[in-house]
Amino acid sequence: MYAFEIAATDKPALYAELGQALDALTAGEPDGIANMANAAALLWEWLPDLNWSGFYRVVAGELVLGPFQGKAACIRIPFGKGVCGAAAASGETQLVEDVHAFPGHIACDAASAAELVVPIRGADGSVIAVLDLDSPTRGRFDAEDAAGCEALMAVLGPRLG
Repeated sequence: MYAFEIAATDKPALYAELGQALDALTAGEPDGIANMANAAALLWEWLPDLNWSGFYRVVAGELVLGPFQGKAACIRIPFGKGVCGAAAASGETQLVEDVHAFPGHIACDAASAAELVVPIRGADGSVIAVLDLDSPTRGRFDAEDAAGCEALMAVLGPRLG
């Protein structure tokens, strides 16, 4: 059992501490699913105001649900569809202040109002998964959250196998 005490009072420090915790959780573990599961739980516990924290993996050209925390979710998402599909297709982080204004948003949980999706790259540079964070609060995520989660996924990506 791991127990982390995150004491940061601002976002840059929070993400730095989360990075240290994620490194400790995943160092030396070769199983990508286990590493995604621990990452989803870590973010769920320490990032405020989330209603979903998890991963979609690239499998046979589409996104397939991976480890997560929150309500049951959509299982398969085509590249280019919804926020997750847009991130996977473009390879760019998607920061959406109001999901109801995002064309083609896939509403797995009607309570979600904001979303942050970060692509995760494999050793060859291709997108192998995405981190998906949802919040019931419109405007919950900002550029500091995007940068912090991008840094976290740079740690996790090489540990997904």
